[in-house]
Amino acid sequence: MGEPTGKLRHLALSVPDRREATKFYQNTFGMELVRENETPMASVAYMSDGVMSLALIEYKSDDAAGKKTSPKGEGKKFVGLHHVGFWVDDVEATKKKIEENGGRYMMGEVAKDTGGSTGYYEIKYRDPNDVIFDITHSGWSGAVKDP
Repeated sequence: MGEPTGKLRHLALSVPDRREATKFYQNTFGMELVRENETPMASVAYMSDGVMSLALIEYKSDDAAGKKTSPKGEGKKFVGLHHVGFWVDDVEATKKKIEENGGRYMMGEVAKDTGGSTGYYEIKYRDPNDVIFDITHSGWSGAVKDP
């Protein structure tokens, strides 16, 4: 099977109320709230079990949730698994492999250099079945690449 080129370290759930979902994952599985983020597109709570990052995303519009680029038309009212994320070593090589294997670019790019370190970013794609996934080489809040 060979050496993996990416590590699954991020799951993102589209939820109607991130605060209620946060309570559920804290109280049920002991996950820790490591960060909250407010953007024009969504309100996000990042949870962690010490290795994986779980993003609980409350989208603010259908476009932000990917409805524009989705043949299935899911929008902000969709509840469930929205996307998964892979922590990769080489973003450019991975982008090439994605496209060679039928993946389609959706949005995002590597963050610009911010004083010596690359900031947080995700590059989103759709696989041949229209499942959304993203890649990064800088990780997610609460995730550990090599535990």
